[in-house]
Amino acid sequence: MKTEALTATSFHFKNQTAFYKGKVRDVYTISNEYLVMIASDRISAFDVVLPKGIPHKGQVLNQIASYFLDATADIVPNWKLGSPDPVVTIGRKCTPFAVEMVIRAYLTGSSWRSYKKGERTICGVPVPDGMREHQRFEKPIITPSTKAAEGHDEDISKEEIIKKGLISAGDYEKIEKYTHALFQRGTEMAAKQGLILVDTKYEFGKTADEIYLIDEIHTPDSSRYFIADQYEERFEKGEPQKQLSKEFVREWLMQNGFQGQHGQQVPFMSDEYVAGVSERYIELFEKVTGKIFEKVSSENMISRIEENVNRFLIESGIV
Repeated sequence: MKTEALTATSFHFKNQTAFYKGKVRDVYTISNEYLVMIASDRISAFDVVLPKGIPHKGQVLNQIASYFLDATADIVPNWKLGSPDPVVTIGRKCTPFAVEMVIRAYLTGSSWRSYKKGERTICGVPVPDGMREHQRFEKPIITPSTKAAEGHDEDISKEEIIKKGLISAGDYEKIEKYTHALFQRGTEMAAKQGLILVDTKYEFGKTADEIYLIDEIHTPDSSRYFIADQYEERFEKGEPQKQLSKEFVREWLMQNGFQGQHGQQVPFMSDEYVAGVSERYIELFEKVTGKIFEKVSSENMISRIEENVNRFLIESGIV
């Protein structure tokens, strides 16, 4: 039986005060204080939501994020209160900073594409001449981007962030430290699984004057991993790195003439291609966490989610 992808939800929870549909997540606000975040199977690339969902992708993202939120809670408090369903996390509503903290240990992806065009600063951070694709930086660099409500996120420097008042100098200093500490923890955890955490992004928010880590963390949608024991040989030979990330989707789109530019058409996604992407996400879950992925049936998915969320909201005293 074909597994259905979860591409949309339309719940009405008790004390629901708002609903927001992101590129991938459906977010329900409860009593203006809590968020019910449902990881759909939608997939986006180049800031465009692709026409077909990827079965099990939401479960992969939610369970990886939940795993790493728990594993880093000693570094920085995070928004998570519980994960009552494989595709749901419920937590505190924070006022998000309008900036994503992107941190990179290697020159790859969009940073390499910019470098190849001759750019030698990324978000105000100088990058030396003579570097090659996938080369490791002397130390990880933070290259923030603005969080766009619609369209493309824009690179921005630390100085511009503070000058524009997007984040105060004091708060920026705190989240900068958190970003480095989280990346160090993620790097150590990846190494135990034979992986290299190449780059990732973190989002932070505030509630009652306390800073929290929000959204997802160390998932294939927000991070890139290389296979550790293949890295050196591939780098020396100038070969592409074996990656565990969403980059393979971007590469497929670029090969088929799509980069999110005006007038470009998303290439046809066959059922075989969709199934292949699903398997890649499951592979990443297992390699990143070291756990066996247990596929949850798509049968009665909507009623299951609703029942699990309602039970958690009642039992935790939220409603």
